[in-house]
Order: sequence, then C-alpha cells, then structure tokens
Amino acid sequence: MAPAPAVAERIELAKLCSSKDWSKAIRVLDSLLSQSCGVQDLCNRAFCYSQLELHKHVIKDCNKALQLDPKLLQAYILKGRAFSSLGRKEEALSVLEQGYEHAVCQSADLKQLLELEDLLKIAKENGSCQNGTMESSELSFPARGSVVSRSSEISDNHVKSNGKSQPSSKLSKQIEAHNKLQNGSSTDVRGESVLDSQPKPKDESHPTETNVTHTKLMRKSVLDDSSESGTGSSMVYGESSDFPDICSDSFSLSDIHNELMDEANRSKKFCVARISKSKSINVDFRLSRGIAQVNDGKYAYAISIFDKILQEEPDYPEALIGRGTAYAFQRELHAAIADFTKAIQSNPSAGEAWKRRGQARAALGESAKAIADLTKAMEFEPNSSDILHERGIVNYKFKDYKAAVEDLSACVKVDVDNKSAYTYLGLALSSLGEYRKAEEAHMKAIQIDKSFLEAWTHLTQFYQDVANGERALQCIREILKIDGRFAKAYHLHGMLLHGTGEHRNAIKELSIGLSIDSSSIESLYLRASCYHAIGEFKEAVKDYDAALDLELDSMEKFALQCLAFYQKEIALYTASKFNTEFSWFDLDGDIDPLFKEYWCKRLHPKNVCEKVYRQPPLRDSLRKGKLKKQEFSLTKQKAALLQAADSIGKKIQYHCPGFLPNRRQYRMAGLAAIEIAQKVVKVWRSLQTEWKISTKGASKHGKKVRRKEKLNPPSFNRGGAGCSTSSFLESSTNSAVEDKPYGRPSLPWHAIYSLAVKWRQISEPCDPIVWVNKLSEEFNSGFGSHTPLILGQAKVVRYFPNFPRTFNVTKAVIKENKYVHNKKDHLINLYENGKLQEVMNAESCSDLHRVVGEDFWLATRCNSMTVEGKRLEGTRISLEKTDQMGYDFAIKTPCTPSRWDDFELEMTSAWEALCDAYCGENYGTTDFDLLENAREAILRMTYYWYNFMPLSRGTAVIGFAVLLGLFLAANMEFTGNIPEGVQVDWEAILEPDPHSFISSVKSWLYPSLKTNTSWKGYPDVASTLETTGLVVAALST
Repeated sequence: MAPAPAVAERIELAKLCSSKDWSKAIRVLDSLLSQSCGVQDLCNRAFCYSQLELHKHVIKDCNKALQLDPKLLQAYILKGRAFSSLGRKEEALSVLEQGYEHAVCQSADLKQLLELEDLLKIAKENGSCQNGTMESSELSFPARGSVVSRSSEISDNHVKSNGKSQPSSKLSKQIEAHNKLQNGSSTDVRGESVLDSQPKPKDESHPTETNVTHTKLMRKSVLDDSSESGTGSSMVYGESSDFPDICSDSFSLSDIHNELMDEANRSKKFCVARISKSKSINVDFRLSRGIAQVNDGKYAYAISIFDKILQEEPDYPEALIGRGTAYAFQRELHAAIADFTKAIQSNPSAGEAWKRRGQARAALGESAKAIADLTKAMEFEPNSSDILHERGIVNYKFKDYKAAVEDLSACVKVDVDNKSAYTYLGLALSSLGEYRKAEEAHMKAIQIDKSFLEAWTHLTQFYQDVANGERALQCIREILKIDGRFAKAYHLHGMLLHGTGEHRNAIKELSIGLSIDSSSIESLYLRASCYHAIGEFKEAVKDYDAALDLELDSMEKFALQCLAFYQKEIALYTASKFNTEFSWFDLDGDIDPLFKEYWCKRLHPKNVCEKVYRQPPLRDSLRKGKLKKQEFSLTKQKAALLQAADSIGKKIQYHCPGFLPNRRQYRMAGLAAIEIAQKVVKVWRSLQTEWKISTKGASKHGKKVRRKEKLNPPSFNRGGAGCSTSSFLESSTNSAVEDKPYGRPSLPWHAIYSLAVKWRQISEPCDPIVWVNKLSEEFNSGFGSHTPLILGQAKVVRYFPNFPRTFNVTKAVIKENKYVHNKKDHLINLYENGKLQEVMNAESCSDLHRVVGEDFWLATRCNSMTVEGKRLEGTRISLEKTDQMGYDFAIKTPCTPSRWDDFELEMTSAWEALCDAYCGENYGTTDFDLLENAREAILRMTYYWYNFMPLSRGTAVIGFAVLLGLFLAANMEFTGNIPEGVQVDWEAILEPDPHSFISSVKSWLYPSLKTNTSWKGYPDVASTLETTGLVVAALST
C-alpha cells in the first residue's frame, strides 16, 4: 500500500536531511507548509536554511514561527545564531535574552534552556557568537568568512559507535516508520545510518560546513533596491490534513542534529573548509561556494561554479537562480532572465526565481512583467516584507505611486525596522502630494538608522522640492557629519545654492564633490552653468566639454549631455558679446532658429551640428579682446542702484511650495523693472509733448481733443511707430494702421517685454527662454509652453495647488461649449445622452476622461477688449491618459501664427490704452485716484500677456517684472508681497477677461501700491551697466 502524499513527503524529508540535501529538503518543507503552516516545520525550514548559511531566510522563518508561538525556544536559538552570523551583534544578544527569559519561565526543555544560557554567555563575553562582518547596505546571498563558534555548526552529523554510525532514537522511529510503509512489515534498522546514505570510502573525510559570514547581496538588487534572497523556494499557506501520527507529526531537524552531536567534541573550532573542485563534493556546498563568490563580486568565477553544477543537473533551480543573479550583477539581464525562467520551469514554486526575474525585468524597463513576477512571488510567500519592499520600489520607479504606497505601507507593518521601505514610502507619498506624511516617512527611516545616507539624501531633496531651503541645508550638514566624502551631499548643496542664486558658493561645493567623484555629469553640468552665469567662460567651456566627453549609462544623463552642447554654444556667444553694449546681446535675433528649437526640446544636436553656424571658439574672443575682464567697481551710485533693484525685485517671489527665494533673480527683476520704467517714461514724455501740441492746435480751431481715458479704446492699431517694420514682427501678419492725430508710442509693447526677457536670459543661462515666433517652422506648427499640474499620478508641487480651480474651469467651459477637441483637433460633441451632467458630476481626472472617452483639450475663455464680442483662444487645458494608471493634466499654449496675430492686436491695444490713460491731462500725477485708469490698463496688459504666453518659458516672472516697471513709470511702487498661495499668472489664465482678473488681484495689490517718484533719482541702468560684462558682474556681485 502506497503511503499518503504527506506521509511520503515526510519520509522524503528524512532521506534528504540524512544526505544533507538541504535545498531539496527545503522544497519538501515548502510543500508541507503550503498544506499546513506548522510552527515546527517553520523551524525545520529555518534549520535547513542555516545549513545553507542563508541566515536572512532563517530569521524570516523564525519570525513567522514566533508569531505563531512567542515562547518557541528553538526559534530564538536559530534566530540568535543567524543574527550572529550576520555580524548583527546587538540584535543577536537581544533575541537570545528574550529566548532565555521564556526558557527560565517555562523550564520545559532544560536542554534548550542550557543551550540558550551557553549562547547568551558567549554573546555577552565576546559581543557576538561569531566573528561576522558588518551588514552592508547592499542586499543578499552569503559571503565567505571564518568560523569561530561551535554553536551553529554541524560536524559529521552522526555518532560513532563501534566504528559505525548509529541513528538517534528519535530518527530511528522515522526510519522504522518508513520501512514499515515501504515493506508492509517491521524491518530492523541496520547499523549504517540513513543520514549518511551514500557509501563513502573509508579514507574520505566528511566535508565540514563552512559557516560563512554574510553580506547583503541583493539590497541593491538589479534595481539598486533591497530584497531578501536565498536559494530555496518560499512557502505557501494551505489547508491542513490528518495523517498517521508517526508520519504526519512534524519532527525537529535541529533536535536530531543535536542528538547526533551529543558525543562529538563540542569545543571543536572549525576553519573555513578548503572545498575541492571534485564532483564528489555535496552539490549544496558547491552551491554555497558559488553564492559566496557572487557576494564577493567574483561573478565570472561564480558563474563557472554554477556551470559545473548545471552540467550535472541542468535543471537544478537553485544553481540557475545563483547563476542568474551573477549575470544580473554583470548587467547581462537577458541571460539572467533566461536562467530565472528555466528555474521557474524546473520548479514553478521557486518564489525566489519569480522575485529575481521581476527585478531583472524591472531593470530592463519591463514594468508590467516585473510587477507580474513579483506579484507571483507573493503567492508563495504572502505578506513577505521583502517582496512587498521590492514590488513597492519597482512600482515607485515606474511611477505607480499609489501601488508603491500600498506595498511599502504593508511592508513596514510587517517589518517595522525596514528603513529603506520607509524612505521609498516617503518618495512615493511626496509624489502623490502627501507632503506631511512623506516627511514623516523619511524621518522614520532616519530614526531607525541615524546614519542612513539614502534617507538623509531623499529628505534633503524633499525639502528642496517644497522650497524649504533652511531644512535642506540642515540635512546636508547632517550627511557630511556622517560621511564628509559623500559626493552627493556636495551636489545637493550646490543645487540648493544655485537655486537661491548663490552661484559662486555653489561652484565651491560642486568642486569639492567633483574632487571626490569626477564623473558626475550632474555636478559638471551644474558647475559649468554657474561659471557661465558669472562670466567665467573659460572654466564653463572646460566643464561643458568634460560633460560631453563622459560615457553615460542612462537617458536622463544623456539629456544633460545634450544640454551641455547647447549651453556651451550660448556661453561662446555670450563671451563674444562680453565687451559690447548689452543692447547688442540678442539671443533671439542672433541665434539660429533651428538651434533654439532643438535647445528648447533638448533634442540630439546631430542636425544642429550639420546645419547651424557654430559659435567661434573662446580663443577668438580672447584674441579680439571681446572677453577682456570687466572691472566692476562698486561706486556709491552703483551700490544705490543695486540696493534699489534688490528691494524692488524681491516682490516677484511666489510664496508657494516649490518656489525658492533667489537673490540673483530678485536683482535681475529689479534692474529690469527700473530700466523699463526709465525707458517708458521717456516714451511717455514724448507722447505728452505731442498731446500738448495737438490739444493746443485743436483749441485754436475751436476744438479740444481729449485723450481717451477709458479702459476699452476700440483701437485696431497693429503696432505703432516702427512696429510694422520691426524684425520682431516679421512673422506677424501686417494690417492697415490707423493714424492718430497725436502720434503713437515710439516703443512697441514687445520691446518693453524684450528688455525683461534679455535680463532673464543673461541671469540664468541654463534656462532656454526665447520668443516662440522666432522658432521658424515650430512657430507654424504650434510649439509653445507646457505646464503640468498632474503627471501620471504625481502631483507637481509648484502647480497642483491650482488643480481644483482649473478642474472646475474645465467643467464650466465644457458645459458652455458642449464640446471638446481630441488629439487630432476634431470636435467631440457632449450634448447628448446626459454627458454634460456627467461632466458636471465628475470629481477627478478619471471621471472626466471616462465621460469624454478619449484624450482631449479645450481652450479657456479669453474675451477680446479690442474687437467687441470676439473670443480669443485662451490657454489650452489638456487631459491625457498615461500608461501608469494615471493622467496628465496640464495647460498648454501653442503659439500658432493666427493666435499670435490675435494677441498681438490685444497687446498693442492694451499698451496704447495705457499710454492714453497716463499721457493726457493726468500726466505725472501722484494722485492715487487719478491713476485708476493707468492701473487698470497695466493689469489689462498683464492679463493678455499671461494668456498669450509667447515665450518658451519664463512668462510668469517676466510678466510680473514688467508690471513692476510699468507701475514705477506711472509713479506707483508695489510695496507689499504677493499673498501666500497666489500665483498671479494663474489668476489671469483662469479668468475670462481683464475685468475679472483685476477683481481677483486688486484686493491685495491696490492697498500695497504707493505713489512714489524717488526711483527717478536712480542712475540710468543702460549707461551705468553699459556692457554685457558689466551686467553679468552686477548680477554676480
């Protein structure tokens, strides 16, 4: 009669343990545990793992056993030994103390009590049960080491009696049962032990197990993340069954092992075994040796060991997993996946193979397959903190932040001390806009390990992202206390200083970092841009060239390399203009349109190299004296000018998450505002003179011509004096110009904004800020700005606060229009089947996308004040479904020629309205009430500028800098601050007309406007800072 399946598995288990085939024994225990999660079988599997020196798996199984039975002494013993082998001295001591307390209280097993007492004594005396290496920050297979203690070792696993091996009494029962079931009758056990079932030559010594110290092989895994490892497969929980007592009862392998060692020399100490390369060596120990080589980073040698094992047993899962892991570390990911796949085919229950293949697939970017494999691995080990950790990190890296939060939250519930899980949880929460929870998660990781550099680094970046520079700096200081040569800390400090406008100090920090890691393209590129900004072009070009020469390993870094090419060309152009008047600095007019398009889009510069004129090398500028060093002597007048500029410019600051205060940008905006005011006043003085002459002439003929002082003059004038012939308007449609009896402004509106654009370009040269209508063909195809609020599942820290209002505007526009546009610009009608009501009921992007049925865009309302009843195409709001179970919700403003013409007309009309409002009877007044029309005209012009968005980027700060300059010109200074949470450009974008915009900002803007003419005493900006070199020096002082 054949034994029941579970009984047969018990018998097979006894045989495998006798022959020291621990890997296969683990597979049997996996099967038994899938039927019934017995506490003793968990300890048995932990014991088998200990024989393979997979101590982290020992700890995992002991933890599960202790959850079922907190007083299980055997689990404390195995777990304590495992911690000792890993060199985790304090944890080993703590576990053994807990076990000893339970042993003293119950005193049921005096032998285990004495064993715990012995282990505890050794732990206290020596600080650890064994000499182990420190646990590394990487993640794990065993590594080679030395053995000092006898506690967790086995010798020959049998007891000598009369020259023969005698099995222990407990094991004899199992063998007897086996024989009964096999033969149907009682059979005596022969003197030859089943534990050593393979006959051995008398002169062959038994191989002793090497108790090797452990590092963590896979904490970086294939993705630089953490995972647990081992060669055996994991367990599945299943239903229990009843079996004959003698075979269904689980037995303790470690008890059998201890009985067999009773007469052994307990004080014997073992050295690392010199394992020969002969095929007669037990395959498990050759496997262990291969794993040790992987841990030592000797991947080729490890592969050769696994190859020999696989020559004998081609489908041996553990060897396939080991070789696959070695391949993965060599970045031979396809070979690794092939091995893991073969291991799965050989043993579909090999959870480790599923996990490893998931990691390798993730490294290849196969996110869906990676998640599927890791999810399958979870079936074999439900609630495994290691797999939850792995899958959580993979989900994070592939931007499924919600799934990442779910996995990592579950992980830290099971493994409360998993510092890596906490810091990745912080990253995922931050991406979802849960900033308080994100900060707490990072802090928890640091609380677990105050020296955990990864968590400190992520926390620093978090504070920079939310614009908390003070706390970011505190974190950087803590990092450098832990490791003064941590290059990333200097890069982070350089980024922070660059973001706050302290470029010279940024260079110092980045230089220290580069002295440690000279191959960091991030630091090289950032230092180059800092040198570029302060006019140190020789050093800038040197760093740009170094960045271009680096061998790179990712697309993100390649994008920086492309930017380095473009930035070097801009640096060479700026160097050629350094000693010329700043008015000759003209990126938009001098730089080839194709170059600017590729620069803005960060495209590969191959086509640019072939088709575009390259800037002269730096030596040409040096030879021609164009780069002669500019002496910037800080005279009393210059100091007064810079101080005034700083005071005025700091008003541009948005008090919102993500916007760092930047002193350099304050000065840029202040100098731009003052120069704009100085130039506009000259234009207005000329217009006022014309107005006086025209009114005087009219009065002689009995008519008095009054300037219009209302906000809505119906002017269709396209440009004003010089406007139609300006190179700036070459791409604009010309139209008839209506002459006015007293002239037009000699300075067109775009010339005013161009002043601010040039200041912004020179202040931060690594930002590609250009006029969109100067991008040749891209202008015709509708290239423009793109500002995301949501990217997939990520909430963009700067702009997501505007989401609720933008979402409501989207629904309101759909309700009014009853249609949207798809990606091909075709109409999607929504007036049937109750869809409009569904739109109004939508509460999320997914709701709205479901109603429409596909990706779409719509344009906000933007009513013309020049052509009555005309509606301009405002800002486009787009909603697109992404692959990461999320949506891109953004504003996009494609500047097509027809749209440009519409807004050109509005801007011209608004500028003329401002000139009309100020240059008539109220010219020069400081009466706040009489300046109402001028205020409203300035805000009208600002409204259309923000809706126009004619630049590749930088529209917001340039718009507000011009607003400050125009207010100064009209004898009004903004002395307050933009309120917390307010972004002025978004106020304009989301309002349908200038009147609504004015109403939304006047409550905080008008009370802070004070009449002031003192600015007229400032030195003339254009003549004081005459050359490009002096401008750069002023910004960098």
